[in-house]
Amino acid sequence: MNRTDVRTALTDLLLTPGLDLDEAADRHFAPDYRQRTDGSWDNRTEFLTHIAHLRTVVAGGSVQVHDELFSGDRYADRHTMEVIKTDGSTVRMEVYLFAEFAPDGRFRRIEETTLMLEGADADRNLGSAR
Repeated sequence: MNRTDVRTALTDLLLTPGLDLDEAADRHFAPDYRQRTDGSWDNRTEFLTHIAHLRTVVAGGSVQVHDELFSGDRYADRHTMEVIKTDGSTVRMEVYLFAEFAPDGRFRRIEETTLMLEGADADRNLGSAR
């Protein structure tokens, strides 16, 4: 099975200008995808609304994976996402993530908790902003 991972998914979703959002999502997220971020659940449509909003705010950035584990249809990682916003400010968040893969290797479910390392108080909800 060819599986996705967080670095590749986030790069396609947020850091690859010109890549269509639906195409990026279809590469990495199953049709029945659900995500819980800091306790709040979103279905795939709600998640893509969030990503569409972020695409208007994010000018660039990087993903650094610190720890990563694949075991059968399960995935876990700890990564830092650094975002350079269109206003020039920087936000850095550390993310603790647990996921389940669909049989085709795309994410079916992600549950994550975020920890803000750098940024303005108004950016604390960037992980779920719309």
